[in-house]
Amino acid sequence: MVQSSCLAYAEVEKQKVDERIRTHATLVKRIAHHMMGRLPDTVQLNDLIQAGMIGLLEAARKYDGEKGASFETYAGIRIRGAMVDEIRRGDWAPRSVHRNSRRISEAIQQIENEKGRDAEDAEVAERLGMSPDEYHGVLKDSATCRLFSFEEVLENNDQGLDSFLSEDDNPSSSIERQHFQQQLADAIRSLPEREQLVLSLYYDEELNLKEIGAVLGVSESRVCQIHSQAAHRLRARLGGWQD
Repeated sequence: MVQSSCLAYAEVEKQKVDERIRTHATLVKRIAHHMMGRLPDTVQLNDLIQAGMIGLLEAARKYDGEKGASFETYAGIRIRGAMVDEIRRGDWAPRSVHRNSRRISEAIQQIENEKGRDAEDAEVAERLGMSPDEYHGVLKDSATCRLFSFEEVLENNDQGLDSFLSEDDNPSSSIERQHFQQQLADAIRSLPEREQLVLSLYYDEELNLKEIGAVLGVSESRVCQIHSQAAHRLRARLGGWQD
């Protein structure tokens, strides 16, 4: 009798997982196409979709509706995380791009600590010994090789995104997640208005760079630069959040 009940429960759970996957398979494709909007040709759409489907499968198996988040929200985080991992495994960017990315964040942090206000493009370029055109070129390069996410901010955290998806009910872990999420929200609200708008249109409204450019009346390349600047500014402001 007990064995029959266990088998019946397992079958029900399997059906729930299968239904979640069938219902949200289009979410994987939508996220993959969205990411492809600012990735190089060397990244293949099918590879992102395959990685995303693995993330969806993990989400469907591990989802707990009693924790508050909707399945689509939970799955979206898992899917993006799986795609970011896939991109990082095949990281094609030269070390100089990553090095320049760190230098930009450090320069922004230094200037904002000194001035007590948002660092301007010209100031960051001057601090780095670059012309404005060179600086904007570096911003564009770093934007095409990096995905803004929790991973962007937590680059030096070995646990990365998993530390915010953990199903561990440890009170200290929960408090840490809430603390970070609050600081992230505060940091986004403190960004210059145009950078806030680009992030909102890109992540909340899910517009691509070309569509955002049409809204702002600027080129797609300029939107890419603004997005990259926002990511670097957030990384500079949140880099020491655990200290």
